[in-house]
Amino acid sequence: MSDGAVQPGRIDSRPVYSGRIVTLSIDTVRFPNGQVGELEFIRHSGAAAVLPVLSDPAGPDPQVLLIRQYRYASGGYMLEVPAGRPDHEGEDWEVCARRELEEETGLVAGKLRYLTTIFTTPGFTDEQIRLFLATDLTAGSTRFDQDEFIEPVTLPLSEALEKVRTGEIQDGKTIATLLYAAGFVMG
Repeated sequence: MSDGAVQPGRIDSRPVYSGRIVTLSIDTVRFPNGQVGELEFIRHSGAAAVLPVLSDPAGPDPQVLLIRQYRYASGGYMLEVPAGRPDHEGEDWEVCARRELEEETGLVAGKLRYLTTIFTTPGFTDEQIRLFLATDLTAGSTRFDQDEFIEPVTLPLSEALEKVRTGEIQDGKTIATLLYAAGFVMG
């Protein structure tokens, strides 16, 4: 930059751990004020999440399908939208969303609408989740991963939103998907 301003960003990266889902490193970073420090950083492939709408999304209180899934990190079961990571680097996000929807719910989307992309926790990870809305659903078949324990839960959108309000739904991607769909797409 010609005005002498400091360009923030990574200076160096020291790998600590590389696993099936995440990679952890200690990154040396230049901050906007010019100081340098170290940050723990988790790299993640990202994911696609889908809200299946079982009835007319323009209707007065559309039926949606969520999944009740065991999550070790949360200490129990959570109510969520179906979601998952790409099968391979460069996989199209819509392809990923369609696959995860069918694998986790047994539903195939006739129409899939992209909503938005969220950063899950930008303080320490680059994970982004692409949010979608699925309609015109037909029957497919489920295929659970070894660590997936899932049961479908059908409810009116108003009830799902009430569960967000009361804190019964705590999963961030699910809250964002439901609120985005309710606020900008459905009804």
